[in-house]
Amino acid sequence: MPKIKTLKGAAKRFKVTGTGKIRRHKSSKSHLLTGKPKRRKRNLRKPALVSKADTARMRRLIPYS
Repeated sequence: MPKIKTLKGAAKRFKVTGTGKIRRHKSSKSHLLTGKPKRRKRNLRKPALVSKADTARMRRLIPYS
C-alpha cells in the first residue's frame, strides 16, 4: 500500500489531542470585531472540538497525526 499524503492546509488548521479527538479554531474572529460583544470575542479564542459526524472525514485529511 502506498502512503497517503497529508492535506497540508488541514494539518495547519487541526491538531489531534492526546485522547485522539480533533481540535479546531472557531470562526468569526478575523474582522468586523467592533460590533461583537467582549464575551463573544473571548469565547471565540478557545479551541473547539470537531463534531463526531466530521471526525472521520478529518482523519482522512490528516492520516498520520
